[in-house]
Amino acid sequence: MFARCNAWQAPVSHRVPNREPPSILLNALATSFSSYTPVLLGSIAIIAAALLSEARLILILCVKRERSIMNRFAARWFLLLFPSLFPASVWGQTPAPRVEPAASRSGEKVARIAPAPQHLFGTVPLSTRSEEARRLLELAVDNYENAIYRDSAVLARRAAEKDPQSALAYAMLSFASRRIMPDTVALAKAKSLLPHATPDEQLLVRWMTSIQDRDLLPAISSMNDLLKHYPHDKHVLYMTAEWLYLQQDDDRARSMMEAALQIDPKFPAALNRLGYVYIGSGTPDPAKAIASLKRYAEVEPASPNPQDSLGEVSRMAGDDSASLEHYTAALKIDPKYLPSQEGLGGTRTLMGDFSNARKEYDRAIQLSDNPLDELDAKCQQALILFWESRADEGRKALAAVAEEAAGKKEPNAQFEIAIAQAMLAADSRDELTRLSALSVFLEKPLAGMNEADRDISRATVLRERARIASLAGLTGDASEAVAQLKDLTISSRDLVVENAYESARGYLLFHQGELSGAADKLAADPHSPLALQQLASIQEKLGNAAAAQSTHTLLKYQRGPTVEWFLVTHQDPGTSH
Repeated sequence: MFARCNAWQAPVSHRVPNREPPSILLNALATSFSSYTPVLLGSIAIIAAALLSEARLILILCVKRERSIMNRFAARWFLLLFPSLFPASVWGQTPAPRVEPAASRSGEKVARIAPAPQHLFGTVPLSTRSEEARRLLELAVDNYENAIYRDSAVLARRAAEKDPQSALAYAMLSFASRRIMPDTVALAKAKSLLPHATPDEQLLVRWMTSIQDRDLLPAISSMNDLLKHYPHDKHVLYMTAEWLYLQQDDDRARSMMEAALQIDPKFPAALNRLGYVYIGSGTPDPAKAIASLKRYAEVEPASPNPQDSLGEVSRMAGDDSASLEHYTAALKIDPKYLPSQEGLGGTRTLMGDFSNARKEYDRAIQLSDNPLDELDAKCQQALILFWESRADEGRKALAAVAEEAAGKKEPNAQFEIAIAQAMLAADSRDELTRLSALSVFLEKPLAGMNEADRDISRATVLRERARIASLAGLTGDASEAVAQLKDLTISSRDLVVENAYESARGYLLFHQGELSGAADKLAADPHSPLALQQLASIQEKLGNAAAAQSTHTLLKYQRGPTVEWFLVTHQDPGTSH
């Protein structure tokens, strides 16, 4: 995993702070539940409960109020996962069913035997009768779990070719593709084939498709049922945990990944992701993170990804020599492993070794096999000029890359470059003008950018607009940005978007002199280095030295070659440019 050329950090995980009840997201969810089943509104602790259909399970949405800013935990909504997920001793997975061959009687004609039913990893019954399709699906899931998204999509497509009636094959294809380039055709095909799937296969397909449709309630319901049916299936546990991780809910993600490791202590996907969770949580533990990733490297010695993860986490921990060593080791395993090649460029940039950083990015550009990766490497290379204090040249370089991205019509790269241009603008007026133009660009769906990413991109722009407008004393502009973010939070029902909304409110409250309220809201967005920097400054002004120290520690492990990290290390808190 590696950070792209953007101003917002790739989500790792964090503690979600509290909201004043009821939160706007819970209101939206509770309203949505009315179309499924009557809603029982209760106390602050229990906001909504829905009786799910077949499994007769209770999905409970909760909010919890605690007072500590950095060490509290409050879920605006969460699943009450089944107690059997976390037993003192974890059972093994259900063995795959066996079909015993029957002996024929002498002289009798033997009836043709239909292919045996297939089970995904020996547990979830599948509609396909193709053993090859099932095998390819398992490989696709395995590659997805190990963050090899392109290969996962390729394998899922091959599974769909083996069985064109497999809803799960198309669902997996669209699910993996959403991490690289959305495949709307595969998504539509998965939905159309849903009635042909087995009941439990339908739950998995519905979960994958609902996430892509931003339809949160069916997604939660389906995964809840899957967890009920397969509480000791490490793959179901991991895929749920990864979703929570991407929603920045590190406590539950960590618990479920650790539960998966109880089932299989050598489960590569959990070992890898836990490395990021341990260093990116509210109480970072870099030693534990490195230990988990070293175990991952022992389990997968022939894969470059463990060494790549060690390279990135070592860099986050400030150990640049180890970072270079691990990235180099990954490239020895696979000389064409692009994340590690870019990783070398990022680490050398942070070290101040700018000449060699450029050479590393030149190699990354040569390795790129698609416009997004190529443009990302070129954007990162342009950012070196800012680290060298050559801002005017840097802006020209970014403008050239932006023009190339527009020509290639790559919307993800266009956004990443444009937000960098805005945040690195010469003054507040120029930045606000650029942010307004970027909002217009993101206003409608874009071919090649999935809707979840578009929502997060819009939230990033509005949060930055609120920050700059507040610091520049433009209260009206800041209030308008916050209002738009509130509407986006309700429509998207995305927790990452809500975090951006809360920190935007924090910037506005700080400008208005409400320091305690500002600190509370800024604490909602601990994956934004700029929000953490502002939070620590406010905590110091409030005389809360312990909280400020905790915030500085959390900020320390956000280290990376990103625009936000550059700004944190090159400007004082409370200043815009």
